[in-house]
Amino acid sequence: MANIKASIITIGDELLIGQTIDTNSAWIARQLNALGIDVVRRIAVGDNAPDIRKALDEEIAASDTVLITGGLGPTADDITKPLLCEYFGGKMQVDERVLEHVKEMFVRRNRPFLERNLKQAEVPDNCTVLFNRMGTAPGMLFEKNGKLIISMPGVPFEMMAIMEDGVLPLYKSRFKSDAMVHRTLITAGEGESFIAERIADIENALPPYIRLAYLPSLGMVKLRLTGRRENEEGLIGEVEAWQHKLHERLANIVVASEDISFEQILGKLLNEKGSTLALAESCTGGYISHLITQVAGASKYLKGCIVPYLVEVKENVLGVQKETLEAYGAVSEPVAREMAERVREKLNSDYSISITGILDIDKVEGETAASRTAWIAVASATETQAKEFRFNHDRIRNKESAAIMAMFMLWKFIKGRS
Repeated sequence: MANIKASIITIGDELLIGQTIDTNSAWIARQLNALGIDVVRRIAVGDNAPDIRKALDEEIAASDTVLITGGLGPTADDITKPLLCEYFGGKMQVDERVLEHVKEMFVRRNRPFLERNLKQAEVPDNCTVLFNRMGTAPGMLFEKNGKLIISMPGVPFEMMAIMEDGVLPLYKSRFKSDAMVHRTLITAGEGESFIAERIADIENALPPYIRLAYLPSLGMVKLRLTGRRENEEGLIGEVEAWQHKLHERLANIVVASEDISFEQILGKLLNEKGSTLALAESCTGGYISHLITQVAGASKYLKGCIVPYLVEVKENVLGVQKETLEAYGAVSEPVAREMAERVREKLNSDYSISITGILDIDKVEGETAASRTAWIAVASATETQAKEFRFNHDRIRNKESAAIMAMFMLWKFIKGRS
């Protein structure tokens, strides 16, 4: 069974200058991957007709289907629709269903319908209209030499709606490809090269239709097994058997057997234990709390967060002893320990995390601690642990690293791992 190839073209000057981050192509690629469709190329081009034509020529030649996002709005810089009409040899016409939908949207929003908005209902006469229930610009499907070319708006939620309503069902019915199965292990506390040494024999024994990828990130390494064969049922069992072998070998550093974030990993553990958490964040300024509350249902286990950024807040609000602060400084093991213990008591939680540090090279008056240093503590009713961390990046990345290390430290504390 042949593998289907896809290319993604994102259009817009804002993408090239970094004003807008391209999240569309990443989302599209994940949906196509789930269908067993290979994304072989992703390209971004500006609002420039010759560049768009060149990209179309190249990607149609390279792939079975091409997905385009961007350039379908009502303003002068939105050139994709007329360009596609010319490229595929059609002429513009008004689609009555789209026109009615556009007018209804303006009525609901109590906004005047302008002449330029009529352009939203115009589509090439040689395309299949892909209805956009979330916006005014419809998607368009063209066929050329048996290949599918699909154009969609650049607004993410509009693109997603068109994909879910029209494009993905079309691909499922039109394309048949080998099954693709992914399984993931998430490890923490050990570097990529050390992991590779530990599992070299397993990796070398993998059959040619199963591949192992190492995906390092802050504080973690994901191991992703990807299997590709015609028989999906048999493939699932085989990939999961290799996943189990890896899990056995790396049991002391595996924190999850699914592709989820560390805040989800910690949340699942707290949920399973029926335990609660309190946070005292100084240098991270509530960032750990932000991550944890990104997960639906976090209110079941997160009691709250105190951000004692200044020394007087550590003392007067959190309750750290003045003598401790004066003797050791705000960035110290004794202060981190007291912060964890006080916030757990104040918010009546089962566990707590505290963090205090200097995550940049800025001078902090009265502090002798080294820059880019943090003390993290975790506590329960019977025990408190603290550890010093040194970070080597910029302020933002150091904050992200500190947050991951703090959550990992609590995860190990709860699991009873050193």
